[in-house]
Amino acid sequence: MPVGIEAWLAQVPPITRGWIACAVLTSLAVQCQLVTPLQLYFSYKSAFSNVQLWRAITTFFFFGHISLDFVFHMFFFMRYSRMLEESSFANRRADYFWLLLQSAIMLLALSPLFTLPFLSSPLAFVPIYIWSRRHPSTQISLFGIMTITAPYLPLALVGFSWLLNGSWRAAAGDLVGCGVGHVVWFVRDVWTREMLGGQGIWSDAPDALKRLFGDL
Repeated sequence: MPVGIEAWLAQVPPITRGWIACAVLTSLAVQCQLVTPLQLYFSYKSAFSNVQLWRAITTFFFFGHISLDFVFHMFFFMRYSRMLEESSFANRRADYFWLLLQSAIMLLALSPLFTLPFLSSPLAFVPIYIWSRRHPSTQISLFGIMTITAPYLPLALVGFSWLLNGSWRAAAGDLVGCGVGHVVWFVRDVWTREMLGGQGIWSDAPDALKRLFGDL
């Protein structure tokens, strides 16, 4: 690996870096025909009835074949997941992993309703959505074309994904990710603050997870 790329990766927070590495390696494995998408997608029958439990994990790592759409999703996920992990979750790796794990479980439960065999893109939109809600006054320039405030970022990216793929179905997963992101944001930032007055099980990772990540 070139020194420049290695140094850049070392600067990316660990949870974001690990997910990017798994996503890139998964797409490369499919591109090199080491595995096929049929071995990676999620369905309840394949995962649980046929005891192919790995599908509940690999569905979050396959962003499709290496293409413009792949680069689009990876770039924006890496950018805003990194910013969220470095700001709201600085030195709180277990809490950030806990957020993604909760979101992943929600997406697995919702996947049959929306016929989503791959949940990588929906999950990637969760940190994008949460970052946008936690920085409501931030101005963002989209490709130098227009400037928007952060809360409009997720919908703008959904629209761009729609244009990129030429079909609203291609952006359906991103919309589901925005919906899950909104639920997670509301429970963590609004309900927890207003109803509990502080941290709760939804926002504070279990001690066992904190010990695993060295946060205790």
